[in-house]
Amino acid sequence: MHDADRPVVCKPARSLCFHNLLRTLLGVGANNHVSKPFTQLIAKRIDAIVDNGGARQIHCSIVPVAGSDCTAGHASTVGEMSNTSDRAMPKWVPKAVVVFWLGFLGALVVRELFHQLSSFLLLLLVSLFLALAIEPGVNRLAKRGWRRGSATLLILMSIVVFAGAFLGAVGTLVGNQVADVLTNSETYVNDTVKFINDTFNANVDPAEVNASISDPTGPVQRFIDNQQRKVVSLSASALGVLLQLLSITLFTFYLVADGPRLRRVICARLPEERQRLVLKTWDLAIDKTGGYLYSRALLALVSAFFHWIAFQAIGTPAPIAMALWVGIVSQFLPVVGTYLAGVLPLLLTFLESPINAAFVLAFILIYQQLENYLISPRITARTMHVHAAVAFASAIVGGAILGPIGAVLALPAAAMMQSLLSSWGQRHEVVDDELVKFTPRVKRERRKKV
Repeated sequence: MHDADRPVVCKPARSLCFHNLLRTLLGVGANNHVSKPFTQLIAKRIDAIVDNGGARQIHCSIVPVAGSDCTAGHASTVGEMSNTSDRAMPKWVPKAVVVFWLGFLGALVVRELFHQLSSFLLLLLVSLFLALAIEPGVNRLAKRGWRRGSATLLILMSIVVFAGAFLGAVGTLVGNQVADVLTNSETYVNDTVKFINDTFNANVDPAEVNASISDPTGPVQRFIDNQQRKVVSLSASALGVLLQLLSITLFTFYLVADGPRLRRVICARLPEERQRLVLKTWDLAIDKTGGYLYSRALLALVSAFFHWIAFQAIGTPAPIAMALWVGIVSQFLPVVGTYLAGVLPLLLTFLESPINAAFVLAFILIYQQLENYLISPRITARTMHVHAAVAFASAIVGGAILGPIGAVLALPAAAMMQSLLSSWGQRHEVVDDELVKFTPRVKRERRKKV
């Protein structure tokens, strides 16, 4: 058998060896969620090159056919060219490896920095929200001749004094009520057990309940002892919260007092069109955030007024403080704020009279429905044009990302994004179809008195 008649078998492609070596090098970060996308991208590229090289090798390993490229006369040349191409390392591979490892290390550094600075970034976000909320008031005072620093300080101090007085009043009320419950626990237990026995035809012995409460080894006394041991940690946590509030106040003051200078520094590095876009977005953020605060404040006042009337009629302890508590908490904590706010007056009323507590619960539920369908749409329609589904979804997403703070900041952020999207792009005329037909509300004209 002549050499020309033998099948031409090419040498194993060295790209296969390089493929395994590269997979071994990248295996360090293959299971890491940061570097996994880079690893998969490089691996797919290598597989494509190896598949192409393997196809050329199989083509040259077939017995030569007359007229083909792998005949005896050209077999050595084709095999030599195939082996030469297989031996050559692709030019993009070293760059890809370097980019992969640099991206991997950069992602790790960014993630670690974000983890370390997450609390600081959250403080800046809250400060920015407060700055956008109070800037309309500062601008009005500045137009009347006030200095921006003095106007900002006045508004911030007013907010701090009101918040401190409100929390102090509610905290004092709750503390006095808790002390009264601990002092007269036997009387409260007897009244509660009597109500349960008369209402649900139960047969609970109040003496046994009082004995279990006063038992030093019982669950109630153990809970009280555990809370007493946490006094130091709670004091440290309260001090940390106070320092965070002071930091937020300081950042807010500088963001508002030096607002024009800050915006001037930002716009100085941008072309004219970008400057107008930035200033338009900033003005929109101020408008929507101020509208959010204004609408929430109005709803809180309306809610506090009606709850004060109901609590006064029912006989709830400290009706004014409890009405303000329900109004503020229910409006500034979306979705769950109403139910959290209703727990405190319900509990205090239950300690006085379980029957009155049932009336408090019924009023809170009825008012919530009236607010959702009658009061809130009329107020928010004039201040924040946000669809109800968008507001609900934004509160859930914000709470899932940043907790209660995210739920509070989500609604003005959603209003701003909705306004930006509505002003972006070209609008077209809507086709005539049954699915898009609706009857707009007709404003009633006031009759002029003759």
